[in-house]
Amino acid sequence: MIILEWEMIVKTVIQKLGKLRQPVVTLSQLGVLFFREYIKSENKPPDLEEFDSALQSLFDVGVLTIHKKFKPRHVFYIIGKNDSSVDEIACSVDPFAFISHLSAMEYHGLTDRLPKTLFISTPPIKDWQTFASQKMKRDCGDFRELYNQTGFPQMTRILFSAINKTPVHRYSSIHLGAYKAIKGKALKVSTLGRTFLDMVREPDLCGGVNHVIDVYKEFAGKYEKLIVNEVDRRGNLIEKTRAGYLLDEACGIKSKIIDGWAKRAQRGGSRKLDPKGEYSSNYSERWSLSLNNE
Repeated sequence: MIILEWEMIVKTVIQKLGKLRQPVVTLSQLGVLFFREYIKSENKPPDLEEFDSALQSLFDVGVLTIHKKFKPRHVFYIIGKNDSSVDEIACSVDPFAFISHLSAMEYHGLTDRLPKTLFISTPPIKDWQTFASQKMKRDCGDFRELYNQTGFPQMTRILFSAINKTPVHRYSSIHLGAYKAIKGKALKVSTLGRTFLDMVREPDLCGGVNHVIDVYKEFAGKYEKLIVNEVDRRGNLIEKTRAGYLLDEACGIKSKIIDGWAKRAQRGGSRKLDPKGEYSSNYSERWSLSLNNE
């Protein structure tokens, strides 16, 4: 290859990296980016040695640096974006993850607690792999088969328990998350409705059941419609029972939908306000729910 053509390919890759809204880039993202630019220029696929040379060029000019807290040479800082928050880094490394639970409560202004742990939600591994395959197909476009044949890096789930000095709690659930993307950032956060549903689904990840009760009492009136819609559409019976009790008896909010949840409430050993707490004989007759928060 003529040196000038090589320099133009690397320059184009640098320009595209600068336009990314994310603070870090993964090895597979770099592979796809370089592969596409190379094949556009040369009308043939690159080999792995050329990819390694391109990476070295990006290191040499200081565009990329290795993020040492992840698997070696799998995650890289992009120049000028090193000060980005850990939640943006998490959503960049795992494109199907979003901020949830107590971290989402903080983002939405629902709690005055400052979580020392970053809480994220991400799909179960099988769903994650399906989404990754679909994303690679979209990103590679017509070059997908050639990309596979040349052995370029595939999208893999990068595991991490901390980012920099911040512990990360990864929550995987069969329930696909309802989240919103934050404009101008590589950040996704659970919606308000989903955040309130998560509070009754996993209160221990949201500051504990008593903190959840306090948050419902303070904010449920303001976000009643969002909460009721989300719980009604995506909550199961026990989650509707817990949310219904909090909205109805703790917050004094009444509606036909909530009344419908109450009619379907069933008393049983698993019907507890706090799913991780011991069963208590103190219970709500209307909601057939053990009030085991004390």
